[in-house]
Amino acid sequence: MRWLVAFVRLGRPQFLAGGFLLYALGVAVAVVGGAAFAPGSYLLGQAAVTAIQLMTHYANDYFDVAADRANLTPTQWSGGSRVLVGGVLSPRVALRAAQVLAFIGVALVVANFVFGHRPAALALAAALALAWAYSASPFRLHSRGLGELTTAVVVTGLTPLIGFLEQTGGLGGLARLVVAQLPLMGLQFVMLLAIEFPDAAGDAAVGKRTLVVRLGAARAAALYRALLVAIYGAIPLLMGAGLPWQAALGAALMFPVAAWQWRALGAGAWRERSGWEGLALRAVATLIVTTAAELAAFAWIARR
Repeated sequence: MRWLVAFVRLGRPQFLAGGFLLYALGVAVAVVGGAAFAPGSYLLGQAAVTAIQLMTHYANDYFDVAADRANLTPTQWSGGSRVLVGGVLSPRVALRAAQVLAFIGVALVVANFVFGHRPAALALAAALALAWAYSASPFRLHSRGLGELTTAVVVTGLTPLIGFLEQTGGLGGLARLVVAQLPLMGLQFVMLLAIEFPDAAGDAAVGKRTLVVRLGAARAAALYRALLVAIYGAIPLLMGAGLPWQAALGAALMFPVAAWQWRALGAGAWRERSGWEGLALRAVATLIVTTAAELAAFAWIARR
């Protein structure tokens, strides 16, 4: 039982909720655009998304074990699962789990081709490749200053797109999805910055050059604050580009929390260990609640 519990912890299942919400958002936007809901396609795409997400979690713990060992200030949100660092399981277990899940992901990509969901299969293949390249050698995108952008593209870009394509089979009506995704992609990007502040010293020690390491924490905090202004300032423009007012309200729902984050960063919360948990929690909550609010808005529009 101890081994099983550790294995589950290694997969970080608490982060799977975002994959379910973002995938459902893409499906809801497709239905609002006139697509008939197809339960079989929904389940096929969700299975692939979850397999790729779990693969990423196991792969990240394996490929980042040196950085996690060097990290003396892990938090609930950063520093890996701590299972491999604690010696409960061998790193080889994480690698084998990631490889099995990658095989499952490839099989589900092929299944999408076989069942005629070719655009969705292409998006899934891109998500799988980028997710593996995020931490795996020789690419290690997270050490080249590209990890934050890669994560935003895969998680908040491709995941809703896959849900959308599973229902529509094509790109018609895609503009409505894009305007709904853009605030979420920005929130995903800044969430990674919040999570990286506690890891910066350990990451730098082993050559994992995340954006916070490359820019330095002070400049990363300034970038975070500027992006928050851009994300929420763009919502009226996105309404003009086709974002329904209900979804715009959902996108703006967490503005008070974002303002709190903006102020905390300006006050230097990124410098102090006591502020790291709060920064990460607010960043994660802002992304999840905003996604759920947009999903609820599109589901409401679809019902009407």
